[in-house]
This record gives sequence, structure tokens and C-alpha cells, in this order.
Amino acid sequence: MTKPTPSNIGQAYDNFADLLDQLWGENLHHGYWNDSSDDASFEVATSRLTDKLAGLLTIEPGDRLLDIGCGIGEPAIRLATAHDIVGVGISIAKGQVERANDRAAAAGLADRLSFQFADAMELPFPDESFDVVWALESLHHMPDRWQVVREAARVLRPGGRLAIGDFLLRSVDGTAADASSVDLVRTGVLKFVDIDEYQANLRAVGLLPEAIEDVSDHTRPSWAKAAERFEAARDLAEQHIGAEQFGVTLSRFRQFADEPAVGYVLLTARKPG
Repeated sequence: MTKPTPSNIGQAYDNFADLLDQLWGENLHHGYWNDSSDDASFEVATSRLTDKLAGLLTIEPGDRLLDIGCGIGEPAIRLATAHDIVGVGISIAKGQVERANDRAAAAGLADRLSFQFADAMELPFPDESFDVVWALESLHHMPDRWQVVREAARVLRPGGRLAIGDFLLRSVDGTAADASSVDLVRTGVLKFVDIDEYQANLRAVGLLPEAIEDVSDHTRPSWAKAAERFEAARDLAEQHIGAEQFGVTLSRFRQFADEPAVGYVLLTARKPG
């Protein structure tokens, strides 16, 4: 399978904007549910995941944020509002950048928050220019996840922190995922890695891993709920991707919902200083 380029991914996000709005709403990432009795809406749960990741950080008023893979701006807007920070979000989808800037302006944050078209593989920012680098469910799209982490480390100020929410290849009952699970979760644009690989690569770029929280059981409902929404949007989805690809995607959502090796991790790392 040919891997999609950043340009392909950015164009897809713009082309499918109306479909993504129906599937994910303002947050283009998974949700967090407390337990099986939690009946929170998708919209509440996705904002909750933003708050869970932010809760692993110490964010001070005036801190400078870089949001890698900003979507239409909701996490950055939420962080800027809650913590009185300034920031920049980047995306390779030009339509997302435009919408994010419009949303920041509507929220009264245009003086503190802006969004721009940029490639995370080559960040257009000086060394040591951010207090927090944030990557919530964006690194799995990158051609080289660790190059982006390297760039994040470069632009962090000493003492600054990297915050990541990402898909995780989990061990099951204390053993590594079997070959069939690995095949399942390493297809398409989803590139899953295990926590040991994550920690090793963070250290390799000079970052010190801090908080690591496996939230797989809390985010897993996202797959089944996404499948429900996707099926409800069948007509619109098939206009974009065709009936065959619709079936493949729906099947994959359902497989991920039932696959214990498919997990989710929230983690932070600090740049010494």
C-alpha cells in the first residue's frame, strides 16, 4: 500500500470537511468516557480528552503554545481560554487553517491565537520558541513520527513540555500483540507503536518522559460511536469515498472497537533546562 503524503492527507481533510463535521464535530479526535455507565455525548467526551491531556501539564498564564495538527482549532481555543496563554496552531489542510482562524476570531482570541499552514516535519519556527508543544492525535498521520518529535524538541524552550495523545499498540494480558493484531493496526494511515518505543524515541531527542497514562479503556468507545455516526452518514460518505471504501472504513472502525491491542496513550515529556 502506498503511504499517503502530507499533501494527500491535508487535501483529504479539506475535501471531507462536511463529513468530518458530522463524524467528529469540533474536535477531530477521540473522546474520553469515565466508565461503561458514562453516557456523555461525543462532543463532551472529546473536550474531556483535551482536558485530560492538559491536566498532565503545568500551564502558566502567558505560556506560548504550538498545536501540531490543529484541526479546526478547538483544542487550542479551549486551552487559550482556560489558561490565558498565547499560541500558534499548524495544519497541512488549508481549509482547516482558515476555519480555525475564523473560530479564534469569533471567540475573541485573535490577538492571542493564530493558525497557519505548515508541515510539522519542518517546523517554520526558531529554536526554543515555545513553552508547550501539543500533538493530540496528529502524529499517526506523519510520514516520520520521530522526525516531528525531534522538531518539537528543537522548538521547545528549556523546561518546556511536549504533550501527546496518540494511538498505542498495547500488550494484551501481559504479552505483546500477536501478528494478526500488528497487521490490523498498522494498515492505512494508522501507524501504531508501543510505549517502550515511544519512551526510547523521546529520550533519543533529549526529552525526559514524565506522565504516561494508558487511557485505552476510556477512549475505546470512540470507535463504535464513530462507526454509528459513519453509518448514519452513509449517503454523504459514499459521495466522497464510494461504496466500497465506505464498507472498508466502517469495518475497520468496528474491528478497532473490538481489538484489545488497539490502545490510546496520553503522555508528556520535558526538555531539560
